[in-house]
Amino acid sequence: MPIVLANNLHSAKFDSNNVSPFSTASGCSSSAPSSISRPPIVCATDPCDAIRRLIGSNGSIAISDLRAIQRLGSGDIGSVYLAEIKTCGGGGGGRVLVAAKVMDKGELEGRNKSARAKTEREILEMLDHPFLPKLYGCAENDKLTCLLTEFCPGGDLHLLRQRQPAKRFDEHAVRFYAAELVVALEYLHVLGIIYRDLKPENVLVRSDGHIMLTDFDLSLKSEYGCSPTAQFVRGPRPSSSPSTTSTHRTNSCNNFPNCIVPGVSCFHSKRGYRKKPARLGGPTDGLEFVAEPVDLRSMSFVGTHEYLAPEIVAGEGHGSAVDWWTLGVFIYELLYGGTPFKGLNEDRTLANIVARGLEFPKEPAVSSAARELISGLLVKDPAKRLGSTTGAAAVKRHSFFGGVSWALLRCEVPPHVPPAFSVDGRSSGDLSDDSSAEAPVEYY
Repeated sequence: MPIVLANNLHSAKFDSNNVSPFSTASGCSSSAPSSISRPPIVCATDPCDAIRRLIGSNGSIAISDLRAIQRLGSGDIGSVYLAEIKTCGGGGGGRVLVAAKVMDKGELEGRNKSARAKTEREILEMLDHPFLPKLYGCAENDKLTCLLTEFCPGGDLHLLRQRQPAKRFDEHAVRFYAAELVVALEYLHVLGIIYRDLKPENVLVRSDGHIMLTDFDLSLKSEYGCSPTAQFVRGPRPSSSPSTTSTHRTNSCNNFPNCIVPGVSCFHSKRGYRKKPARLGGPTDGLEFVAEPVDLRSMSFVGTHEYLAPEIVAGEGHGSAVDWWTLGVFIYELLYGGTPFKGLNEDRTLANIVARGLEFPKEPAVSSAARELISGLLVKDPAKRLGSTTGAAAVKRHSFFGGVSWALLRCEVPPHVPPAFSVDGRSSGDLSDDSSAEAPVEYY
């Protein structure tokens, strides 16, 4: 399929019917089968500027303006290519690279995957967050649909873990990556989105070393206007228990647009949600913002086997608590180099997830705080799982994240910064190795 897709890329046509950063219209229109509508984002990055320049007065950018450099990888519903906006090279501005996820409409329809592709596109159009993808545009013709997103030259955390000593990260690095994921999941939950497919392969490393959570075709999205119930939860005192935590609820439809991730003013949705600043000494002192989509439920059996939550395996229906389970498996894998319930085959793995207790290897030595966090996230009963009721607020309070400045995560020095990326092969670790049909930077 990749060769066919690459050959057919040149029949697609990009078009922009709306370049206003203040528009709230959908980024992709199914009524224009050969066009692209740029999603309403405010962006100063090179790809955004390049696309705007190429749109010019005629409002369109042909696929011939893009040069496919190499296939980065392939997933269940499409292949991802590294592409260059050709006309932007030189002039002192450098080469402008994007990741193009290309999907075959006929194959999507034949495999009943069209709804998944539609969901991913709709979610990407909603996002405006430093640890989530920027959607530069989406194109489609009679045969193909294509999403243009940010290219991350650092590859994914699975490959990066494989390159570490003993194929595992130290605790400092795990805390860094986990903290950024907690904030990304919190943002998604605020929007009424359950991610459902967290694993190292879906966590990419940007050029600055910070992460980008990607691949949303398995995500569950609530309908617009039915956002999670916004709550202000008073943080528990040291001697208090969850049962004594006081909660102040607000109407989800009327008051939720004024709420957003607490203490992180740069995190916001394209829908225009904003948090009203609390006055010092006011009634909101000591309150934590919570918008966990606990009522969003699904019976689907989705995810990666080693990361599936027990409620998914048992077919009991699941909600946002599955994301906190997968975070626990994710942290365990990064620390120990493997997942906690892996069996000899997929059936044994699923049986272990449901019935086997959590065990920690003796080596490497891991702090008690890390083990306690993992244990809280890997509680088999979703109602008792850490994060199941108050979401990221409960996870952030854990001692494993003690000292983390949540509002300044983007200012933290990453544990790994990828080498400068070069398309022409003059930099180690780039994608231009002609001896391999696959790129060392994989997306899915």
